Amino acid sequence: MNRIGIDEAGRGPVIGPLIVAGASLEPDVAARMKAAGVKDSKLLSIRRIYQLEKIIVENSSGYKTEKIEPESIDTRYKDGTNLNLMELDKMIEIANFLVGDTVIIDSPSANTKKIKAFLEKKIPGKDLIVENYADRNYVEVSAASILAKALREREVASIKKELEYDFGSGYPSDPRTIRFLSIIKANGLIHDKKYKKYIRSTWATLKNIDDKKLQDFF
Repeated sequence: MNRIGIDEAGRGPVIGPLIVAGASLEPDVAARMKAAGVKDSKLLSIRRIYQLEKIIVENSSGYKTEKIEPESIDTRYKDGTNLNLMELDKMIEIANFLVGDTVIIDSPSANTKKIKAFLEKKIPGKDLIVENYADRNYVEVSAASILAKALREREVASIKKELEYDFGSGYPSDPRTIRFLSIIKANGLIHDKKYKKYIRSTWATLKNIDDKKLQDFF
């Protein structure tokens, strides 16, 4: 019987959406995908991710992706939620949509027992496996991580094109990302609608920029 893998990409960036994805695989298909090199997307080049994405889309019994936009992430506390719950809501939607008797989830929290107990109430009639680093240990979750990463990369490329600036990966560890944020903040554009819809303004990254001088980023 099919097993459903669910994972995310883009939890940590300051720019761009968080993507949650799921893939439903039959056992023989899962074995073939593992042999083809499907593994945690963090261990793959973006070129290989796109190649494997095509294989997953064409051979899975079903797949689904969901986006959580930066504006939703910024208003999470006002809306009475947090990032874990937002991510879990998308995982629940995907798990209930796809066909499979077992759902394997890469847990957004180290407290996997608590996450599993919460999900069991929301995903009826399916066995649950909830683990940290499930994307490394289950090919179904690896497939989901590839789908999520591929869509996240396309979203980032689209944002760069619209903003006409290569800000790199969108992660706080990327100097190009920090340089971009420092420039638009110094010019009073950080809350401009053009930029605001893509930037997680509640991230500590922006406060850290306030604590430094602009020239520190060049």
